[in-house]
Parts: sequence; C-alpha cells; structure tokens
Amino acid sequence: MSSDFSEIRPIKKPDAGGARQSKGEDADLMDNDLQREVDAALSGMSMDELEMLEAAPSADAPKIEQPAGPVKRGTIIAINGEDIFVDMGGKSQGYLPAIEFGPDDTYKVGDVIEVVIERYDSADGMLMLSRGGAKREVAWREIEEGVIVEARVVDHNKGGLELDIAGTRAFMPVGQIDLAHVEDMKPYVNQRLVCEVIDLNREERNIVVSRKAVLQREQIEKRAKLMETLEEGQILDGVVRTIMDFGAFIDIGGVDGLAHISDLAWNRVEKVQDVVTEGQHVKVMVVKIDRENDRIGLGIKQVAGDPWDEAVEKFHPDTVTTGRVVKLMPFGAFVELAPGIEGLVHVSEITWQQRVADPKHVLSVGDVVDVMVLEVDMERHRIALSIKRVEESPWTQASRDFAVDMIVEGTVTRTTEFGAFIEITPGVEGLAHISELAEHRVNRVGEICKAGDKVKVRILEVDPTRRRIGLSMRQIDEQIDVDEINRQQDERVSKKRKKPLKGGLDTGGFNFFQG
Repeated sequence: MSSDFSEIRPIKKPDAGGARQSKGEDADLMDNDLQREVDAALSGMSMDELEMLEAAPSADAPKIEQPAGPVKRGTIIAINGEDIFVDMGGKSQGYLPAIEFGPDDTYKVGDVIEVVIERYDSADGMLMLSRGGAKREVAWREIEEGVIVEARVVDHNKGGLELDIAGTRAFMPVGQIDLAHVEDMKPYVNQRLVCEVIDLNREERNIVVSRKAVLQREQIEKRAKLMETLEEGQILDGVVRTIMDFGAFIDIGGVDGLAHISDLAWNRVEKVQDVVTEGQHVKVMVVKIDRENDRIGLGIKQVAGDPWDEAVEKFHPDTVTTGRVVKLMPFGAFVELAPGIEGLVHVSEITWQQRVADPKHVLSVGDVVDVMVLEVDMERHRIALSIKRVEESPWTQASRDFAVDMIVEGTVTRTTEFGAFIEITPGVEGLAHISELAEHRVNRVGEICKAGDKVKVRILEVDPTRRRIGLSMRQIDEQIDVDEINRQQDERVSKKRKKPLKGGLDTGGFNFFQG
C-alpha cells in the first residue's frame, strides 16, 4: 500500500491523557450499527490503535445511512495509484485495492460504494475493505428471475458457460449464449456478458442465465425502431449472417433482412456462396418492406445499377453479337450477352437444318454462339435471339434452286391428318397434301408413306416469303426421264397453273402449312 496520504482526511490523535469524546458525540458521528461492526472488526486492538481510530471527523463529512447486515456504505475520498480510500462516515477510514473493480466499472472521488469490513490494518491505522463481498451480498439479495445482470465468464464446459455475478456462481446453457448455435465457447471466457436470470434456486444458490433472451429482446426493439424509419430504396451497410439455398440473411443494424438469390447479382446465380460468404460486409438496397408480416427484402445487385439501362444502346434488332449459353430449357436456350443481360433463343430459332425437339440435343451450357438480336423488350427485361438467322436462310437458296414442275427426291419428316411434310434439301420442307399422295382416294396418310421414307415429288409451288413449297407424289409419271424434265424447267419456271389442283390444292398458298 502506498504511504502518500496527502488527499486523505487526517486522523486526529487525542491529546495527552487520552481523553475520549463523549458517547453523545459518538452517536452524532457514527451509526450505532456501523459502530458495532467496527468494534467487532477491531476486537483485540491495543489502546494506541484505538486512540488512532478515535480521531474527529471533518466538519463537512456527510452522514450516510447504513443498511442492515455486513454490507456498509462509504464515500470515496481519494484515489492514490492502485489504492482507493473510503470514508466510512464516522471516525474511521478504510481502503481497498482498485483491482476490486472490474474493467467496465467506473468510480471517482465522491462516489458512495458498498463494502464489507475485512479487518483492521494496524500498520497504517486503517480498515481493510472488500468490495467483492459487498457485491456478492447485494447480488444475491436483489437477484430475481427476469432481472438483467452483468456476468463475467470464468470457464466453460460441454454444456455451457460458467459465470460470476458479483462473486456468485451462475450457469449459461450453450443454447442460451447467442441467437445462433455456438460451436466454440472458448472466446467467451473472461468476457463480460449482459444476460437475464431465467431460473433461480435460492436454497441451492443456483442461478441460470440467458444472453439469448437479452439479444432477442434487443432485436425486437431495434427492429421496431428500424421499421419506423425504413424506406424502400435506402442504401444500407450490412453483414451476411446466414446463407441458405434461396438467399442470404443480412444484418442491417441488429435486424435481419433477406436478399433472395435473384437479387444477389445481375448475372445468373446458381449458388449463393458464389456471390457472398458469412461475415462479409456488403452494401444493400431495401427493395421491399412488408410491415404487416415484419419482413424486409434486400438486394445487393441493385446497388451496382441495372445493366439493362444500357441494353438498348448495346443491342439493336437485326444485329449479330456473341454470347454464352448459360441455361437450357425444353422451350429454348438462355444466352448471356453481357454480365446481367440474357436473351432467349427459342427452340424454333436454333437451326435451319432440323426440327429440334429439345435444345440439349444441339447445344450445351458453356457453348459460345453467334446470335442475331430479334427484339428488345426493356420494360420486361427480355431479348429475343436467333442462332439460325446468323446464316442465310436455306429458303433463300431454295427460291433459286427449285422451280414449279421440277421433280426432286426428298425424305418424309412427319405426317399429319392432312398430308406429309417432305424435306427436299436441308432446312427446307414442303407439304404434299393428302389429295396429292396418290391417284386414288387416300383415307389415311399412313397408307401411302411414313416418316423416314424416301419419295419422289413434283414441285407445285415455291413461296420463299411464306416459306412454303407445295409438292405432289401422284403427279409423277415414272416413264418420264427425270433428267429431261429437269432440263426443261427453265422454260416452265415462269408458267402458272391455269386451274385449281384436284383435292382443293390452291396455288395461291396453303393455309394448312405450319411455320
């Protein structure tokens, strides 16, 4: 203990002869209960020691009401290094080490504190005090279920944390430590935690506390305050707390909101972990507030701006660009043209060469393809694309290669109730109406041909604009030299039929054709 007492009220020694002050004076200076406590603490002291303690108090010393029991109150009169000096309100002074206070405790000269008298220090003529004993008595006397207390973690076991509440042992189950499950409890040792008493057994002096209950209450309060001021469109700082398959829960100041997987990035996201990680600090935009259900929708991609704002300038109809196939569906292929911008190639726009039943038969995810922009819908964020139109349509060449009355060989690709579709060159199909399949009446197309059959047909009409070619299987004279007929086509190309075909086939067009 330091010997510098310059700030301490001096202890006045009695005059020679050792005359004591009257008991009436003592009653004014010191509470009777406190006197008895001090007397007990000073039992066995010498006359000189007693005379030293019987010094007169200062005139301005405040009178302190003392509680019943061993806990007493005193006023801090000086702080000297690691020692704190306390006026006990009578003829006595004491001291206690500053270490009795925790790192978060505050104290200053003039504060009234509760202490327990441990013993008398004859060397210095002062009482040795303890705050720890006082804290234990106060805590146990005042503690109840539902009370919020501060506790220091002293150890841990597989079931939870062992804590000290002002000298009294308490326990916190592992499930009550935090809002989320805690795997490693070591970092909590020596920490001070604010928690709620959830179970109390005074007979066994057992206390069970919960930090989770306090955090839940704080979260509810914070959420209520935040919901009052929150507005859609606000940009906030957040921390990724939990990652799920459908998105990420992000803390935006004690309150969690959900950033759906579709709102993490403008480009297609397969896994949330590809964009964010737990504990990551991110900026988010409030995209939706559901006050009725107390839900907050957040977006990360919205903070960076919408790449579709520039789509109109970058992609124009009838222009050709390059993209990467990112997803295949039965109805078509999604192609990424730029980060966050995708277009759809419908299954009918993949190739001229064949009828595609499923895009995966022709394309694979990751393929880099040239596409033509067909249409841009900014409002709906949609772009229609075509792969086949990057190349010249085989119908353009067909208009040059085929003419009316030419006899050609083709392959039946499919049959319907009204006729057979026959491919006469890759990507170009014509229709032989059921009335043009044979000289006799045909009830079912399957009676004459089926898919995969090789057949000879006469060209009745070529309409490249409408992508239609009329064919006939019955108007073939097997005795005619095919080569000779073909040599004569140039003379007949410009001729038109003067009368309708049998079976109702009109050279003006075929309403029964499909795309």
